[in-house]
Order: sequence, then C-alpha cells, then structure tokens
Amino acid sequence: MVPSGGYLWWYVDALSDDGQFGLSIIAFVGSVFSPYYAWARKRGPTDPDNFCALNVALYSAGARRWSMTERGAQHNRRDATHFKIGPSQLEWNGDALTIHIDEVGVPIPRRIRGTVRLRTHQLFNFSTALDAQGRHRWGPIAPHARVEVKLQHPEQRWSGHAYLDSNEGDEPVERAFTEWDWSRSQMKDGSTAVLYDVEPGKAQGKLLALRFGRHGSVQPFEAPPLQTLPRTAWRIERRMRSDSRVLVTQQLEDTPFYQRAMLQSTLLGESVSSFHETLRVPRLVSPLVQAMLPWRMPRRG
Repeated sequence: MVPSGGYLWWYVDALSDDGQFGLSIIAFVGSVFSPYYAWARKRGPTDPDNFCALNVALYSAGARRWSMTERGAQHNRRDATHFKIGPSQLEWNGDALTIHIDEVGVPIPRRIRGTVRLRTHQLFNFSTALDAQGRHRWGPIAPHARVEVKLQHPEQRWSGHAYLDSNEGDEPVERAFTEWDWSRSQMKDGSTAVLYDVEPGKAQGKLLALRFGRHGSVQPFEAPPLQTLPRTAWRIERRMRSDSRVLVTQQLEDTPFYQRAMLQSTLLGESVSSFHETLRVPRLVSPLVQAMLPWRMPRRG
C-alpha cells in the first residue's frame, strides 16, 4: 500500500550487446514527476493509484521514442504479479519480468508497441534508506539480467544486459531532497556497481557505493572522488565519482530538472560504461516547470 502523497516506481534500463540500442522503462505509482499529482496533493490527501504512468524511452539512431501518459485509477490495476497501466502492463512470473508496451510517444505521436522481457540471474532482497528518517528507500531487484526486446513499432529485435531496481517513499521527494546523482556500472566479473550520491558534497548528504555480485553478495566499496561533468544544455550541474576523467559518451535525456547519460569512467580499477542520472528537485517543483510538464506528460483521467 502506497501512502497518500507517497510513491513507488520500478526502473529498468538496458543496452544491446552491440551497443546500438538502449532503453529505459519506469512504471510509476504516484508519479513523482506528475504535475497532476502535485496539484492534487495541495488540495488534501490523495490516492497515489490515481496517478500511474509507464515511462518508455528508446535510444537508437533513427528510432528514438519517448512516452509518459499518466492514467487515472479507473485505467489501472495491480497485484503481486501484475501491474496494468492503461493498455500496457507488467507481468512477473518469479524469475522474469515481461513488459507489454502499447503507448504513443510525445511530442510527435508515434506508436511504441511490443514486449520487453527481463530474465533474471539473481534476485536481491536488499533495501536501504536514502534519508535520515527512512521515509525514502531504494533497492535493486535484479542488478544483472538479460533482456529480450521485440517491438513492432518501431521495429526492433535485440538482446543485451539489463538492470532492474525500485524506489519507494512515504512522502513527496521534495520534502527530503534537493538533488542526487545515481549510476550503475557493469563490471568485468559480471557484478554491478551502484553509486547513489544523495545531496552530493553536502554535510547532510548520503553516499552509497555498493557492488552486487552475480551470486547474491552485497559489498560496500570505497567510492572514488567526485568529478564534475559539463553542465547539460538545460544547465543542470552533475557529478560522477571516478579515479580518472569522466567522458559523456551519449546524452540520453536532457530536461529542465533531470538528465540521463552514458558515461565512460574508471571504477574499482576498471574502465566502465555507466548509465548515469541527475535529479534537481527544486527545478522539478518550480511553478514554471510544473506548467510545462503536461505537454510531455498527458493524462487520461
């Protein structure tokens, strides 16, 4: 049960074995990015299940797509193994997650339709607080998995490495955070290293540096020093921890409050390629950005 004002999301990212295709998918209950949810909270207690969305982003030359249509409660259903969001749904069978996508992209209305299936190697029952009060929590579910992508629109068939985790909170994110940087890197031995830098460089900040082994181990490691990255086109400041210079190899998302990129850096003595994200919460909750968001996040009530 997600409390009023709270949120829950499941996050997937994946990259094809040949490096030509990538994706990210986020299934939201109580969408933290939703202006509709934010406006409803100002009026009083609010049911997060009335603000669900499936965010789909496809990254490849000539076939980039992005969609995030929010659905009201009458269009959504969920239980322990299924989550239906409008015409799309997620199914969990114990060792595989299948995502049936039937969405329309924005701002250009192009169809995104097909299936994405994650086959897990090792499931993790790990969760840790991101704030001092323990109201916001994160944990990986399958930090190293295989993905099979079969899309009809746009036409794509590929396989590769994938990652699955989850975040949940008992209150809106703006009550606890102003910013964070997050990254996940696949290591040579098949493990996954995650850096979660909450309020980076600040006294009240929290740094998670964890390595998730292929057979279920969880090991902390000493994080490298902070390296400053070039600001995005929207002037978002971002950082990555690395023992060497960090290279932005591909900018995947660039918005007024959020960015996602592929980076090349050095971690634990290895040269690694990483998915990296930065969230700037004051930008997200600013009235101007909230007024802009419906153009990218339409709602079906």
